[in-house]
Amino acid sequence: MFQTIQQAYHRLVLDRPWWVIIPILVLLVLAASQVRHFHLDASAESLMLEGDPDMHYYREIRARYGSDDFLIVTWTPEAELFSDQALAQLADLRDELAALDAVANVMSILDVPLLDSPRATLGEVETGLRTLMDEDTDRGLAREEFRSSPLYQDLLMNQDADTSAVLVTLKRDARAHELIQRRDELRIRDAEQGLSREEAAELEAVTEAYRQRSRELQADLEATIADVRTILDRHREQATIHLGGVPMIAVDMIDFVRGDIRTFGVGVAIFILLLLAFTFQRLRWVLVPSLISGAVALGMTGFLGFSNWPVTVVSSNFISLVLIISLSLMIHLIVRHRELHVQSPQAAGRTLMRETVDSKFKPSLYTAITTIIAFGAMIFADIRPVIDFGLMMVCAVTMAFLLTFALFPSLLGTLPPGRVPRFRRDITARFNRRVAAVVDRHPMTVVTVFLLLVSVSLVGVSRITVENRFIDYFKTDTEIYQGMELIDRELGGTTPLDVVLDPSHAYLEGHVTVREESREQHDVDDGTGEAADDAWSDEEWGDDDWGDDWNGGDDEWAGGWDDDFDLDDEPGPVGGYWFNEYQVEVMGDIHDYLDGLPETGKVLSVATSLRLIQMLNNDRPLSSFEMGVMFERLPEDLRDILFDPYMSDDGDQIRFDIRIIDSAPNLERDELLRQIRSDLMERFDLAPEQVNLTGMLVLYNNVMQSLVRSQFVTLFVVFAAMMLMFAFLFRSLKMAVIGPLPTLVASIGVIGLIGWLGLPLDIMTMTIAAITIGIGVHDTIHYTHRFQAEVAGGRDYRDAATESHVQVGRAMVYTTVIIIAGFSILTLSNFMPTIYFGLLTGVAMAFALLSNLFLLPLLLKRIRPF
Repeated sequence: MFQTIQQAYHRLVLDRPWWVIIPILVLLVLAASQVRHFHLDASAESLMLEGDPDMHYYREIRARYGSDDFLIVTWTPEAELFSDQALAQLADLRDELAALDAVANVMSILDVPLLDSPRATLGEVETGLRTLMDEDTDRGLAREEFRSSPLYQDLLMNQDADTSAVLVTLKRDARAHELIQRRDELRIRDAEQGLSREEAAELEAVTEAYRQRSRELQADLEATIADVRTILDRHREQATIHLGGVPMIAVDMIDFVRGDIRTFGVGVAIFILLLLAFTFQRLRWVLVPSLISGAVALGMTGFLGFSNWPVTVVSSNFISLVLIISLSLMIHLIVRHRELHVQSPQAAGRTLMRETVDSKFKPSLYTAITTIIAFGAMIFADIRPVIDFGLMMVCAVTMAFLLTFALFPSLLGTLPPGRVPRFRRDITARFNRRVAAVVDRHPMTVVTVFLLLVSVSLVGVSRITVENRFIDYFKTDTEIYQGMELIDRELGGTTPLDVVLDPSHAYLEGHVTVREESREQHDVDDGTGEAADDAWSDEEWGDDDWGDDWNGGDDEWAGGWDDDFDLDDEPGPVGGYWFNEYQVEVMGDIHDYLDGLPETGKVLSVATSLRLIQMLNNDRPLSSFEMGVMFERLPEDLRDILFDPYMSDDGDQIRFDIRIIDSAPNLERDELLRQIRSDLMERFDLAPEQVNLTGMLVLYNNVMQSLVRSQFVTLFVVFAAMMLMFAFLFRSLKMAVIGPLPTLVASIGVIGLIGWLGLPLDIMTMTIAAITIGIGVHDTIHYTHRFQAEVAGGRDYRDAATESHVQVGRAMVYTTVIIIAGFSILTLSNFMPTIYFGLLTGVAMAFALLSNLFLLPLLLKRIRPF
């Protein structure tokens, strides 16, 4: 059966090559037509855990309290910040930004209400508050208010009063929100109880609709950021300007990745061409491998475009990997072809090619299957982009194998073999012979060195950390880095964190509520607004405070509150679990605790707003009823600023809006979140169900904390599968032990190096181990296959090792040198994970080569599996 298939394959690729080449060309043309649909995704969701329940809660909170899709523009004018010139320039910038279609609103020092410049009264609240541009505003007092106000301090202006922030909130897409909410509902139902056929069809349709809408929104966001930058460029002569914010970071990451794919994909290809020319010094060995590698890259790109499968930051280097894996397969074919040509100088080209593919098909198939398993094991990670990367590489390796064994013999089989290769100065062969001699003469030294390497590496593995600063992903001369660093240092931090506090279960189950206590205390139960006790006497209100305003003393709010309120519909959220006089002090203490943490920057909450109102009330606290009346009397635009982002409508839930200083050198996200949760429960006697933490910090931390588990689960699955594969492929249980060891050592070595260098494990560096296995196992299988053949041909184990070193070892060295040199070009990127990826991949390949040249032959000779 196998021989029949083999003969049919020979007749097809060697006798009728155009029957292979033309269909593949047609498929490549079709793939090229789909490349325009190829796209990148750097959205927050693309970097999150698969099925993370915190993501669903995050969306609920964002829908309730407003989106965190905002940009921060830092403005440091040449003129003094509060001068007419600087403020006029700032107003022009604000107006241009506000005019963009995608912008919901713009907040700056020009727009926000001022309460202390000079001090406003409660009566003035209803008629409207002054802003910085009003004629009666004292700019000196305004400067101090922006520096010291609980609301504006370190939010809209720095303490030196020379830099201002403009907050640009982007419009939320209602359609995308509806789709993602419905998708999540169906996914949760599917996980808990399963879906009907109709619901499953709806889930598929909603998922596709959301995917399409996300692509549209991403294009719109890129256009918006470009428009914002165009506007900012027009004002850079007047001020030093930086742009920050999560949407800008997402867009810039896409730009970096897109640039890396374009620049380094081409750069790696050119580098490979030069290295092939230098190594083999024949045009055919340069053009054909390059064409086939390019065909694989084009086919994969077209496939991703056709299937609407986006590339993320993690999978952004897949083109470089596709080129390398394809090249690795072909280098072994080229080296074997040249070896056969030297042995049979008079053989015809067709004969040489048949013998080449026959001798290399089986080990190449083994390497492809094992590499597929290595990358496929990434599906056991919890991180969506890592899963996608693994599946993409499974498709890429499959395509590389098929196209290599279809096109390589078809393009070269009919050509005459040409001149016989000459190895005048075969440096590679001499090096490999010396390596074989060292392994043969000093086996204990080799074992000792590798044991020492593994021991040192394991110590490095124990030092692995997942705590990394997002700012360190970017070089210091990039706008992202400079903007994030300035915002962290002087304008309250960058990374959002929400602390959301709910009512207790006892409250929700019908216990006596604060609202009832407040009504009973003030005897407000007849709907007339008349107080039955002395709670609302002039002594409490004060001669110049709300009492006069409410009772018509100065006609500010003449007519009294009872003309406007029906206490059957209680004013505002008075009586809610949190919004009452009994909880004000607790909220304030919680706010101060959160604000006092060294990792936190700006903190905003209902406590901030009530402190401002209390300031207007001659620094006297408000009763629950006063808080409710005040809430109703506030102008809507002021209520939108002071309360809506931080409290639910019924007052039962409050939100602390925190910005974390991401550039803090000792930031440990997981420890910080644990500390906040623990302290809130212990210090403030809150039940666990009352405390909820959400925001981008939480979602990103979830990813980071899953990395170590995902890394080792993936490695365990890979090596378990490799043991089975080696046992099956070589029909030897001993090979199940020997086969995986060289790549295991290399993987431990590169992970240990990451630990010793102090580099954090992230969603890109965690893929290095799988790549090491996926590519390194090529050398293991090709070497072992040749070793087995030499033993079967009558050589003893020593000679088999020497011959394998000279012949297969040549291809191993060529492949490793080309991979290291090719990936070194990635160090020119502006994106630090790409730089680390290039360097670590090169180091990993060096580890894998050394393991296969030194450790593998020693194991084969000592354990003798054949």
